[in-house]
Amino acid sequence: MISGIGFKSLYSSLFSQQNQAKQQQKQGLINKNYNEIYAHEAAHKAAGGALAGAIVIEKNADGIPVGGHVAIKMPSLNPANPQKTIDDANTVIRSAMAPSDPSDQDYRVASQARSIKSQAQGILNNKQGEKLDYTV
Repeated sequence: MISGIGFKSLYSSLFSQQNQAKQQQKQGLINKNYNEIYAHEAAHKAAGGALAGAIVIEKNADGIPVGGHVAIKMPSLNPANPQKTIDDANTVIRSAMAPSDPSDQDYRVASQARSIKSQAQGILNNKQGEKLDYTV
């Protein structure tokens, strides 16, 4: 009976050590993922300025960070003020491409902002042509 207690105690100790090692491994993964994701999203936020929202870190069912995002206010084409649209589009492009490792979604956002910028640039160019005065 005494040897049975010793075995139970040894088994319990080994189980506890394995469980503790798994918890440390999980915590290490959580910290690593969180730091990488946060750095990526913080780059978006810093470059996005007033157009950028809060940093959101997404976690799986085990609490491990698996992704993140920062909402960005995509400029709408404003024919009355195309320069503001261009400036906002430039901010969105800088924000989308700010991380050292842009994601596919980051490239899509930048592409959409470039399209809006191009349209606004066309409007601005037309307005500048209207202002030319050719008096002789």
